[in-house]
Amino acid sequence: MTNIIKTVNLSKSFFLKKNLNILKKINIEIKKGELVALLGPSGSGKSTFLHMIALLDQPSNGEIFFEGKKTSLMNDVEKDEMRGKKISIVYQQNNLLNDFTSLENVAIAMISSGKNKDFAINTAKKILKKVGLSKRLDHFPNDLSVGEQQRVAIARAAINKPQLILADEPTGSLDQSTAKEIFNLFLKFKSQNRSIIYATHNRELVDKADYKLKIIDGNIRRSNE
Repeated sequence: MTNIIKTVNLSKSFFLKKNLNILKKINIEIKKGELVALLGPSGSGKSTFLHMIALLDQPSNGEIFFEGKKTSLMNDVEKDEMRGKKISIVYQQNNLLNDFTSLENVAIAMISSGKNKDFAINTAKKILKKVGLSKRLDHFPNDLSVGEQQRVAIARAAINKPQLILADEPTGSLDQSTAKEIFNLFLKFKSQNRSIIYATHNRELVDKADYKLKIIDGNIRRSNE
């Protein structure tokens, strides 16, 4: 399988009264179609790692390669285009637009990438039907359950058919049944040869990954345990 992500000596530091080395010389490879669980205690750097992979944050040192391309050579416009077409991120707090309906929240992601409005709306309807929300198209986020909101967020993340989906505690605020529903969506994406990296504390969902990446003291180690 082809690598979608490769990091070489990837490091991230913050200066808060003293220098804090959050991530230290990370060297990993993620292949297309892999479903990877990202583990680590709170504050270990999981979100920081995902943000760098999503090209939302700059590493202090090292390189990130996306489909073999060195991302440090990309300008902001190229990174925006990459995120719009090939990388999506899903947060625990779904970040939906409260003044937009479910349909509008999903369609806007495709419209923002330059697609025709009518095409985007029709595509959004189809993907919302796939996640079981065909009867919630005109509902605003505040009228939806937490699980429904998260399904809208995942539909929004998936509408442009990204090659890489990054999920930061996407089921953390969901009950076990709804968490399984969300995870089943990830399995569908995997079957389409997309890569998914998800941070979670849910032991059952962790065990369904192809393998785990564990962050310990700023280092990331691959584990099959």
